Amino acid sequence: MPFRRPIFVLFISILFSMPVVAQTTTPAFLNLNDRQNCWVDSVFTNMSADDRIAQLIMVAGYSNRRPSYEDSLVRLVQTAKLGGVVMFQGGPVRQAQLTNRLQAVSKVPLLIAMDAEWGLAMRLDSTVRYPYQMTLGAMQGNDSLIYRMGANLARQARRLGMQINFAPTVDVNNNPNNPVINFRSFGENKYDVARKALAYVKGMQDNQLLTSIKHFPGHGDTGTDSHYDLPLIAKSRPQLDSLELYPFRELIKAGAAGVMVAHLSVPALDTTRNRPSTLSPAIVTNLLKNELGFQGLTFSDAMNMKALTKYFPSGQADELGIEAGLDVLEFTEDVPAALAKIKQAVAAGRISQASLDARCLKVLRAKVWAGLDQYKPIDLTNLVSDLNSVQDDLLNRKLTEASLTVLKNDRNLLPLQRLDTLRIASVAVESDKITAFQQMAANYTQVNHFNITSRTPDSTLAQVRDSLKNYNLILVDVHLNNIRPAARYGLQTKTAALVSELVATGKAVVTVFGNPYVLDKLTFPMDTVQTARNIEQARAVVMPYQLTNYTEELSAQLIFGAIGASGKLPVTVNQRFRFGDGITIQPIGRMKYTIPEEVGIDSRYLAQQVDSLVNVGISRKAFPGCVVQMAKDGKVIFRKAYGNHTYDASLGAEPKPVQLDDLYDMASVTKVSTSTPALMRLVDEGKFNLDGKMADYLPFLKKSNKADLVWRDVLTHQARLKAWIPFWMDTKNPDGTWKPKTFKSERSGRYPIEVTDSLFEFKNYPKVIYQQIRDSPLNEKKEYVYSDLSFIMYPLVVKRVTGVNFEEYVKSTFFRPLGATTLTFNPRRFYSLDRIVPTEYDSLFRKTLIWGRVHDEGAAMLNGLSGHAGLFGSANDLMKVYDMYRRMGSYGGQQLISQKTMAEFTRYQFPELGNRRGLGFDKPSFTYSGNAPRSATKASFGHSGFTGTFVWVDPDPAYNLTYVFLCNRVYPTRNNNTLSNLNTRTNIVEALYQATKRGIQ
Repeated sequence: MPFRRPIFVLFISILFSMPVVAQTTTPAFLNLNDRQNCWVDSVFTNMSADDRIAQLIMVAGYSNRRPSYEDSLVRLVQTAKLGGVVMFQGGPVRQAQLTNRLQAVSKVPLLIAMDAEWGLAMRLDSTVRYPYQMTLGAMQGNDSLIYRMGANLARQARRLGMQINFAPTVDVNNNPNNPVINFRSFGENKYDVARKALAYVKGMQDNQLLTSIKHFPGHGDTGTDSHYDLPLIAKSRPQLDSLELYPFRELIKAGAAGVMVAHLSVPALDTTRNRPSTLSPAIVTNLLKNELGFQGLTFSDAMNMKALTKYFPSGQADELGIEAGLDVLEFTEDVPAALAKIKQAVAAGRISQASLDARCLKVLRAKVWAGLDQYKPIDLTNLVSDLNSVQDDLLNRKLTEASLTVLKNDRNLLPLQRLDTLRIASVAVESDKITAFQQMAANYTQVNHFNITSRTPDSTLAQVRDSLKNYNLILVDVHLNNIRPAARYGLQTKTAALVSELVATGKAVVTVFGNPYVLDKLTFPMDTVQTARNIEQARAVVMPYQLTNYTEELSAQLIFGAIGASGKLPVTVNQRFRFGDGITIQPIGRMKYTIPEEVGIDSRYLAQQVDSLVNVGISRKAFPGCVVQMAKDGKVIFRKAYGNHTYDASLGAEPKPVQLDDLYDMASVTKVSTSTPALMRLVDEGKFNLDGKMADYLPFLKKSNKADLVWRDVLTHQARLKAWIPFWMDTKNPDGTWKPKTFKSERSGRYPIEVTDSLFEFKNYPKVIYQQIRDSPLNEKKEYVYSDLSFIMYPLVVKRVTGVNFEEYVKSTFFRPLGATTLTFNPRRFYSLDRIVPTEYDSLFRKTLIWGRVHDEGAAMLNGLSGHAGLFGSANDLMKVYDMYRRMGSYGGQQLISQKTMAEFTRYQFPELGNRRGLGFDKPSFTYSGNAPRSATKASFGHSGFTGTFVWVDPDPAYNLTYVFLCNRVYPTRNNNTLSNLNTRTNIVEALYQATKRGIQ
């Protein structure tokens, strides 16, 4: 239909007939093209006067109710020809189905709206929940993230068939006891509120979602909830102009599409007794539209709220709201009464038909701008997955991280350093099971967990108190499941007393997962606390503002120095905790745990590649199970356990599912995880000369053929040493019995070395092993031959040079400072067998299942402790060692190995001889051989282990990756080479290289 100029002129003339004081930006939905104006004209022309009134009414819709309710809603919308529906509680698929039904019976497409201040999850299950606005108020200089939140929310809303978000809240919350705004506000600073709200609005409106800023003229300074009564704002007009109205003025200037008017009594603006601002011409028309120059859609707050209905019965309030100047009535409860009252007002001349027509045209223009002129039903295919993008996960992480606020940090305790000096307990208050915070904290070091609630028996509390005496640091995570002041923010009196007691120890780092105003309840003694024990006595205080998995995990990462903190308190709590408080914390270089998208990798692609490779390996019985862990740029982006400990229970070990923290036998990965770093530290200290001779550090070799072998040749496996010696074979007589002074079936003082439960070695037999190495012949030619022999003797070198036994040396020098506490020899001493993965069945020497003892026979005969094999541990702890290598010897604020030494050990030593090795480390072959991933750079290095383990580091800036693969491919027998034949280990890390190259598509 051709464009009808007279109707457009009618709308424009009415719209701009009002005196405008403020210079504002016209909302985008009013700037339409000819095609869109034509649609508005056509729809408007075909409407009756009653239809035009109905376009100004929105009713509530719920998708979690019975079919009979939905049927009645559909009939109401159809018969009354309403303009829109405001959706409340339900689920995305159910809401989409209901929306499709409603739109199908509506001659004019409906505006579908929602209060989604912190995302669709404010109303719907199975959708994205973003941080509360007060949480975002703590962010400093990250408004672009808030813009992205608005943009992402707009995408989700459009996918769900929505056109309006009644958000953001632009109220300045300067009343700590505000029962209705509070955490929904960006804070108490008007400039911050306006700036952040603008970023949020622009993110939504730039992506075709209408917005409605609220609650005009300002709901921040009240102690009354307008859902239940009419709040009084007892401020002068200058005070309102200076504070409450400031954000509204700024966003109106910037082109906000909508404004929601609150139900408030504001005598400075309208002295009529008990007249809510929603029904006030002085506030809606004179102030908002005329004085502030607002041209967009003016919405009422919900018309069913007690602040309104207490004084104005249903229907009357709706008519008075339209008479006051509202464009759209939200949540009208009695539609027939409202329509009747409005029509009566028109007939009586209190409302002009022309003004109603202008408002109807405005609504239609909003509809066409939102795309309803080309309406299509919501496609239910993949709806839930489309509404839960991994990019939203990443954004949530970034928003949360940017808001974390440290309010106290005595003597720069945070981030925690020198983990080897700390005995850490975590106490989760008001959680009866292990929390996400506790789980994340345990990724960094040994942390023992305690969980207490206000219902915990006193006898149990006494036991906890006694246990906590053994720790010098207590991480107290306070879990508050309510954010509202009326519920004391979820803080029970006994909970406050428990927190007070814990901080009084002088050992507590307190993280409060809740509304920041709760700090006031923890700052001063509660009724049941006899002394002034309060949160100020904590050594450090972290405020994440709310309780989510994101806040829990990232708070723990902050405490351990994987991330920093830059948040500032957005409100004043009391004299101790004031607006703007917040201590900047810098990260100190520990692994961060995140998702692949944070480093530019597509998580679905990477997971598909790794899953496929691992599943093929398991199906081909290359290994019964494994753990894969990957990191890029020091960020752990992939951690997954696959399969089971064993194939079946035939050998006595149940096929229980592999867990991420299970301990595996590292086999030859021991070489580069213990011996090699020990030598690097000795080189740094000037105690070991790489170009010295073996006899220099092992005097018993002086008269042997190994005396003059150079360590650099030895460490690169070209010193002519034999590959290995089957030491155990020399302990047997021809008839199969044990030779004297070898083994006995029972432990004694002469036979103390436990090889199995029923096999004990002679106390001096390790000397025989060293003698066998000393006396072994050398290979004729100096060429690369991989050998275990020198690594067997590095514990002797370390003990001779340092005076410290090998295990204690590597643990105290590296593992404990790294927080790699599961890395150990002979793990049965410290861990139950349930935690340790069985390795193999030894059918030749030990005749038993090797479980929690080293698989290598030589290492077993050395009491399970050797420099070539015997290390056990989890994938996560092992990765700490290799990420330290990637960081050129630095980790957690400590330079454990110098950059110079790291560079020397990890470079090709003799490439001119065709030797691919570094010092201890393996490196990529000069022509591809499968020992390394195809895309590995020359800077990369790592090692494999006989049991199926593999580690790889590539510090090249293009990749900057760390990789750990742990499995027990030798279960039940070492005669299984399927893992190598499939090349699973290097193919998996190659998938990480390819994912890095591919990026996010």
